[in-house]
Amino acid sequence: MQHYPLFLDLSGKNILIIGAGAVGQRKSASLIPCAPRTITIIDPELSSAAIQKLTASGPVICHARAFAPDDVHGKDLVFAATDRRDVNARVAALCRERGIFCNVADAPAESDFFVPAHFTSNGITLAVSTGGQSPALAGRLRAELEEWVGTRYSGLAALLGRLRPLLLALGLPTEENADIFRILVQSPLAELLESRQLEAIEALLLEQLPKPLHASIGELLHGF
Repeated sequence: MQHYPLFLDLSGKNILIIGAGAVGQRKSASLIPCAPRTITIIDPELSSAAIQKLTASGPVICHARAFAPDDVHGKDLVFAATDRRDVNARVAALCRERGIFCNVADAPAESDFFVPAHFTSNGITLAVSTGGQSPALAGRLRAELEEWVGTRYSGLAALLGRLRPLLLALGLPTEENADIFRILVQSPLAELLESRQLEAIEALLLEQLPKPLHASIGELLHGF
């Protein structure tokens, strides 16, 4: 079976993490920047110091007790990350019954989704998954990609983000918009932005952008 890759908007969502060990804490730290409404962490071995640490950096709610079936109620996403196989299996089964997506740390076959190895740099996120077969390999590939990408596309991503609403506002056919973006992405624009060759960048944009946007080129390049 092939998995469908996607990026989730977790803003305003309620997340549940069962288990506050190293895996659970990593999950919590990676979820906080996604602006969920709440991240609830449940672990009977949570200490006061751990609770203070976990709740200091985001919308985290901690409960130092064992998991109960009602804990999944109202949750949009669940992570079963304890070191007990029976607890993780129970969490997964309850989520399956209630139609809640669940990731099971120690049993990929019971998971509804996998968390890929990923990195984010200046608005660009790249993710790699081996479908749960080898997180170590996914981690190696992520590290190699991060080193290769570096910051070479950061300027291009920022510029295209500014350009998109201006271009779409012209009301051109979808195919024409797609062609413009494709030409810009395949052009030397990324390299020119990285080396800050502003005259060459302006010349390229004058050549490729529709005339109504020529007056906006200064706005597009502000700060570069």
